[in-house]
Amino acid sequence: MDEFRIDSHKLMYHVGRVNDWLSGDDVYPIYAEISPVGYCNHRCTYCALDYMEYQARYLPAGLIKERLSEMGRLGVKSVMYAGEGEPLLHKNITDIINHTKISGIDVAVTSNGVLFNRKVVAESLASITWIKISINGGTKETYAKVHRTKEEDFPAVIENIREAVRFRKEHRLTATIGMQMILLPENAHEAVLLANTARDIGADYLVVKSYSQHLKSLTRQYRELRYSDYYHLGEELKKIDGGNFSVVFRMNAMKKLESGKKGYAKCLALPFWSYIDAGGGVWGCSAYLGDERFLFGNINDNTFEEIWKSDRRKKAMEFVARELDIRECRDNCRMDEVNRYLWELRNPSLHANFI
Repeated sequence: MDEFRIDSHKLMYHVGRVNDWLSGDDVYPIYAEISPVGYCNHRCTYCALDYMEYQARYLPAGLIKERLSEMGRLGVKSVMYAGEGEPLLHKNITDIINHTKISGIDVAVTSNGVLFNRKVVAESLASITWIKISINGGTKETYAKVHRTKEEDFPAVIENIREAVRFRKEHRLTATIGMQMILLPENAHEAVLLANTARDIGADYLVVKSYSQHLKSLTRQYRELRYSDYYHLGEELKKIDGGNFSVVFRMNAMKKLESGKKGYAKCLALPFWSYIDAGGGVWGCSAYLGDERFLFGNINDNTFEEIWKSDRRKKAMEFVARELDIRECRDNCRMDEVNRYLWELRNPSLHANFI
């Protein structure tokens, strides 16, 4: 059961902000993704941002905390730490996480989990709304092959998750602890095994999702991957659902990839989210990192408010509204479901009043 709407969207919970946007107001984002560091301790075969070259750069803790305080005041509701690198590699990540929560912003983390050790858990789990551990194999051999790392990382990550679940229970915390597998030919045969492992160690859910080719990614080996051959896994995984554990098999996203239909003619979602890279760049879309047309500014040079209200961002939004051909965009982009929802609001059915 997808109780967190992982295979859908949650914009309908923000009626006020959406209504302001429909009225033509320039709204601040509800959600932001932030990359604290540019480097990573894994080199996953499917990495969408490999073209960013895992740069040895990071956001200074003082700077990002200052901007987070501001973003909270402006109405940003949530931040996910992920991005070009492994967020837990930032030496001040627990301090940054805690400051995010203090700023009134909900915190999420997407991580490979190798560094999600007792110290990090003890110092930050109370501030985290959810953490999702990327673990793309059910055995150490497959895991090491896909993550391109040493086999010992697999049992270490499993133990880290188990310990985090124990700590959460001991301290009566509410953080959701999930796991995620990108379904690939190399690991599909281990999806059920991983789901059973996730349930046994006390994780709240396992997401099994499709790969989507990034526009600029150097990785091309999965671009012709078709998911219809794996639909049967949905039924197998459903049998493992139950109690406090669920498997979210993202069939909706897989079928959209197969159909190739977007369901909207324009990208409308950019006012509601943003991406900050490890160098401080504020972007309109993570699928276009490196494309200057989508760069709004840099938090090293300006406040978030100045960047969001800037002529540069205004010009970028005008380009998206008038010129961007979404056929060139990444299939199943981060805001695909949000775009479908907003497009329907702007272009309602003739029978919309028959509720």
